[in-house]
Amino acid sequence: MGTFGFPLEAIIVFFVVILFSVYVDLFAHRNTKEISVKDASLWSLFWIGLALAFYAYVWLRFDKQFADLYLAGYVLEKSLSIDNLMVFVAIFASFGIVGKLQHRILYWGILGALVFRAVFVVIGTGLFAASPWVGFFFAVFVFWSGVKMLQSAKKEEETIEDYANHWSVRLVGKTMPVYTKLFGERFFVKHQELNETQLANITRQGFRYVTPAFLCLIAIESSDVAFAFDSVPAVIAVTEEPLLVYAAMIFAILGLRSLYFILAALTKYLVHLEKAVIALLFFIGIKMGIQSWNHAVGDTGIHISPNTSLFIVLGVLALGVIASLIFPAKTEK
Repeated sequence: MGTFGFPLEAIIVFFVVILFSVYVDLFAHRNTKEISVKDASLWSLFWIGLALAFYAYVWLRFDKQFADLYLAGYVLEKSLSIDNLMVFVAIFASFGIVGKLQHRILYWGILGALVFRAVFVVIGTGLFAASPWVGFFFAVFVFWSGVKMLQSAKKEEETIEDYANHWSVRLVGKTMPVYTKLFGERFFVKHQELNETQLANITRQGFRYVTPAFLCLIAIESSDVAFAFDSVPAVIAVTEEPLLVYAAMIFAILGLRSLYFILAALTKYLVHLEKAVIALLFFIGIKMGIQSWNHAVGDTGIHISPNTSLFIVLGVLALGVIASLIFPAKTEK
């Protein structure tokens, strides 16, 4: 099949579509007070359609095998991001942030993710290409992530972390003065904009203060960076090609805001979806280990194609949804 490389046409098409879509999304929600589940569902369909359109472009313009690599990576990233979105729910709850402000924070958080993902993909694919032995390290890391999630899921009474005291929030609080109350939808507020009563809510005097909305954005961004340590190696294991890895991750990330509002409403019903995500991490860890062994030691005769990976990911997710419908959460009497 050869390598996909970095064809200039594909790069231009990818970035033009992404930039235009981000602008359209921001323009469409400029006057929206609340993001409804219906609105989120329509936008989620839009982002999925856009991702599938890029799949069709890669298939028709280049090769179906490359298109399958991209699609498998996209579906996997979308699947793994479910757990990250659950963390977002907890972060917003700990800061008491609701409604349109959530969309604003997610918007800027995802713009930051575009940059961080590029850095992670460049480093990850570079290491992966440098030596087949690196794949074993990635395999162990992804498998370990699954074990951590499994241990967390087994706790009978899991307490929600107070993200208002997250290390990243404390770090920002040490470097910049904080106004401890929300100030509209603003991330920053100037000293002269506060009256005497409001000045009682500052941590220390300064020219400009950060608000809880900005601190929440920092917590969201830090959570996403931590999540990238799990997801990037997993997607690289499935997709391999740097440009296709990045495209798969970005198209999946751009739909996260819409998916967040859907999942926030359905969290109490999809109680077994997290178990499906854990199973996927174990599968990817095993796949990566086999793949690395084939390249570094000797051919095992076991080869998991992108299409097989795609069907396994979709099948495991479907089982998680079906299990949630058949075995719902027990209601307390």
